[in-house]
Amino acid sequence: MPRQQQPARPARRRSYDQYCAAARALDSVGDRWTLLIVRELLAGPRRYTDLHADLPGVSTDVLASRLKDMEQGGLAVRRRLPPPAAATVYELTEHGRGLLPVLTALARWGAPALAERRPTDAVRAHWFALPLLRALDGVTHHGVVEVRLDEGEFHISTGAQATGGQAYGYGPAVQPDACLALTTDIALAVGRGELTIAEAVRDGGAQVSGDGPLAAELRVGRSSAPDTPSPTRL
Repeated sequence: MPRQQQPARPARRRSYDQYCAAARALDSVGDRWTLLIVRELLAGPRRYTDLHADLPGVSTDVLASRLKDMEQGGLAVRRRLPPPAAATVYELTEHGRGLLPVLTALARWGAPALAERRPTDAVRAHWFALPLLRALDGVTHHGVVEVRLDEGEFHISTGAQATGGQAYGYGPAVQPDACLALTTDIALAVGRGELTIAEAVRDGGAQVSGDGPLAAELRVGRSSAPDTPSPTRL
């Protein structure tokens, strides 16, 4: 008689087995691609196909495995959108969204390595949100800034990091309080702290449109911006 096949045991996730906070964190997010999946989901819920499209180089098997690990680790959840969308999306939990400062710190640390773009480098517009978050962190007026690069658009919510809201999102904003147009090189320089947005505007490397106090602060800087309350958003 053929030998009965035993059910496969669930694979035990690799661990550093060290009583150390950094080691415990790397047990959850230290696998290749995991933090980049977090980067994508920080911009909002995404379908599996969209994640795969914006993570060039990841195989379908690895992406599915990482998402499963993130669900099991409490970093992400999977849910079904109601009609008419009727699509399954992945989104971060509150625990997963807590990785935003980790990603912004990594982006700041790695920014000098972007001095030269390699021919094999893929690029997406929203990948520049992380470096620009640092530049917008000190903005006093809260609102939504639509950022326009040659590669596309994304939007950033000023003050979102302090309130725990969504810090950035894909594509144009529905109702932006200010629009910031600049080149990739200028975006990187601003993200590295080499110049401010106001300095980039004065030098002609960036343009800010909008009539509210947030747009004014981006154009002229914090010290010169009019101290008026932001308009109420409906």
